[in-house]
Amino acid sequence: MFKKKKQVTQNMSPVLEELFDPASTDTVIDVRDLWVEYQSDIETVRAVNGIDLTIRRGRTFGLVGETGAGKTTTALSILRLLPAATGRIIKGEIVFNGKDLLELDENLMQAARGNLISMVFQDPMSALNPVYTVGEQIGEAIRLHNPDLTEEDVDKKVEEMLSLVGIMPSRKVEFPHQFSGGMKQRVVIAMALSCEPELLIADEPTTALDVTIQAQVLAMIKDLRDRLGTSMLMITHDLGIVAQTCDDVAVMYAGEIVESGTVEDIFEGEKHHPYTRGLFDSIPDLSSRSERLKPIPGLMPDPTNLPEGCFFAERCPYAEEICTKKHPGVYIEGEHRILCHRFTKEEADE
Repeated sequence: MFKKKKQVTQNMSPVLEELFDPASTDTVIDVRDLWVEYQSDIETVRAVNGIDLTIRRGRTFGLVGETGAGKTTTALSILRLLPAATGRIIKGEIVFNGKDLLELDENLMQAARGNLISMVFQDPMSALNPVYTVGEQIGEAIRLHNPDLTEEDVDKKVEEMLSLVGIMPSRKVEFPHQFSGGMKQRVVIAMALSCEPELLIADEPTTALDVTIQAQVLAMIKDLRDRLGTSMLMITHDLGIVAQTCDDVAVMYAGEIVESGTVEDIFEGEKHHPYTRGLFDSIPDLSSRSERLKPIPGLMPDPTNLPEGCFFAERCPYAEEICTKKHPGVYIEGEHRILCHRFTKEEADE
């Protein structure tokens, strides 16, 4: 059994030392009222608009939505890796183990990346440097965050991580082009987990992989989460992946979380946001004989010119006059939250 043990270096800042120690709460990260924009000389893109999400320790949180919904921007905001020239966190808090990451200076944030929070980026084909062996690349991450380790210790850790993701340690001397797409993704995951982070962000981790390899990678990620006790943010547009790997789910649309709850709330609950319902209706159903899928009509609103009312109103089959004029409030039932006038109106009528 692989035991999680975090090494704290002697020169580490007291603030970062506190970040290493899990807070008394069972929450690993709490994003509160986060607003993010991309600004240029021509326009301002409102990418994330006041979202809240909480990832509990040892659980997997699924963030679902179509391309352009703001999922990757949310992940990059947590790591403070937004493009320096255009990306701006307008307001909000990103609280990790009781500390707001937005208040850390850049040196502390660099130490936290990889060590405490790691990310598996979308494309494994371009995430690896083609001129270095996979062992050198995993070793670089380990060496950077553990300067007190000897080269022998680093080498053993590299072999340990490769074994952990199902790759023979002897392949550490090989280059990325000698690995298949699925194997490259395993190497990227090994790099992300090499410093035993408390939070792993997986951004579309199975992109460009065939369904068989996709299933293997997802099973491995789930197994590693259970063995290491790592919390996870799983970013995807695939509801099948969510059902297979996640404990909690948030559905994102036009920079907002329109519905959130446990995986049971989303997949088995009776009440859903019309966008969530549309996502389910567009999935093929093997028990149905319908000849065509039922897509969601229209497109997401222009993020440079978002409407004052509900962002989904133009595509919603239940839209009323209030939907185009007033932004909806949040309907809450236990852990289940829905951003929709239909349900807040029903609640008011009761």
